[in-house]
Amino acid sequence: MPVELTLHKAAEELRRGDLASVLSARQRVAGLVGTYPRRLDLRERLAEVYRVLGQPAQAGRWTYLSEDRDPEELVAFERAYRRADARLVALSWQGRVDEAPTETARTRLAALYLEARVELQHELDATPNEETSWGACLVVMAGGTFVLVCFLLGLVTLVQFLWKLVS
Repeated sequence: MPVELTLHKAAEELRRGDLASVLSARQRVAGLVGTYPRRLDLRERLAEVYRVLGQPAQAGRWTYLSEDRDPEELVAFERAYRRADARLVALSWQGRVDEAPTETARTRLAALYLEARVELQHELDATPNEETSWGACLVVMAGGTFVLVCFLLGLVTLVQFLWKLVS
């Protein structure tokens, strides 16, 4: 179905206003966003549907790259997706930053990628040293060995029990 026809049907469903129709509109527009992830106008239409559903975090998600966005929706989105990498995934952006259709979208994507990179670097810097990592591996290996031994003892006991029943 062509984009404009799909948007027209979604608009009709939104006008009806009942929950089933609004959910159908959400599905239609979300499908368009999935097919055309670089079209900011479709993302904004999806945000409109989420506003009708009373979901400001999702509305903020889909207007994140737009020229105009509601500050309260932005805060709700950032609260729902606290980490920059989680926000990047939630945006469902496909392609390079320079392929974004507007300077605003390119700037926001670049800033978000940088924020995610900084967060990751902080995590890498905060990882325990190599000795601690080896110690943790040894503990996990010892625990795994203990579980394996318990399983094998249980299996032997079960076989012995079944053998006695049969004989």
